[in-house]
Amino acid sequence: MTDTEREETNAPIVIEVEAEHRYEVVIGRGLLGELPGYLAGAAKVAIVHTATLGASAEAIRDDLEAQGFEPVLIEIPIGEEAKSVEVVAFVWEALGTSGFTRSDAIVGLGGGATTDLAGFAAATWLRGIRVVQIPTTLLAMVDAAVGGKTGINTAAGKNLVGSFHSPRGVLCDINALETLPRNDLVAGMAEVVKVGFTSDASILADIAADPSAAVDPNGALLTDLVRRAVQVKADVVGRDFKETGSGGAIGREALNYGHTLGHAIERVENYEWRHGAAISVGMVYVAELARLGGKLSDADVHAHRAALEALGLPTTYAPGRWERLLSAMQLDKKARGATLRFVVLQGMQNPVIWEGPDPALLVAAYEAVSSQD
Repeated sequence: MTDTEREETNAPIVIEVEAEHRYEVVIGRGLLGELPGYLAGAAKVAIVHTATLGASAEAIRDDLEAQGFEPVLIEIPIGEEAKSVEVVAFVWEALGTSGFTRSDAIVGLGGGATTDLAGFAAATWLRGIRVVQIPTTLLAMVDAAVGGKTGINTAAGKNLVGSFHSPRGVLCDINALETLPRNDLVAGMAEVVKVGFTSDASILADIAADPSAAVDPNGALLTDLVRRAVQVKADVVGRDFKETGSGGAIGREALNYGHTLGHAIERVENYEWRHGAAISVGMVYVAELARLGGKLSDADVHAHRAALEALGLPTTYAPGRWERLLSAMQLDKKARGATLRFVVLQGMQNPVIWEGPDPALLVAAYEAVSSQD
């Protein structure tokens, strides 16, 4: 789509996802008026949000009250602190106290941690009630809120407790990105670039042509990048909703590119690193691993670094932490017994699973990532 074509249409983009049920991801501006349509038949609606989005939650509450719903505000902690057994138990208690039944609904308003937590609460309350996601960060729009994976963290690792539970709808209001802190917007681009590496080379070309436009929330390019990233995820989820693979194909696991080391970095850093920053380093790591295994060229690895660094994302990590990272990866949900599994590229835009790489290669790839200036 050209800039002129983007500017000439302000109509919302609707992407359909086929999972255990069909639902829509709507991408546009000023979308909150669309919410009541996804809640038809519900009496009570829980709006799960953080304190930073209190004003937005109250505005949604007032609008839903005017539409005849009975909204309940449930405030949760910010970031990964929300994804705990204690917080989900708090949400369950609020739902029980308010008398939520199987015909009622939850709205997840916020970033990826909030949509994960809201989705998991919906999946587990009365064995599953409706959830509508309103992601307010780029990361949540292109990844966490779409696809139906829900989960919480434990002391052992990230997202180890979860469920597949698709939303009834996802409203990606690009206006929310205008007030998103710059570092959070840039971090969210890691998941967009990931799709460029694994599926859609045009994403990489457009970002390389104008990196500043790619992270301009007022421009048309960012909206189009969101559209393309969501479309790829919708296609993958439609083919392999529960990440089981099909006929030996990689399936949904392709979306985990960079996530094995990335999740380990998050855990080692006590979740003080942004998810996108950790995944950025994780993608360079598996690119180096693939190069050492003869699957990628030097130029391909350079392309990883160039695309991520152009956006201001990190591509290196501190030395001397390999044993801690390895321990974290061994508890990753993608591991099988004692065997580590990595999504790597067998050439750009061709993701494959590599089970049990030689430990010496794992260490060498880490050294390549941690020894750069």
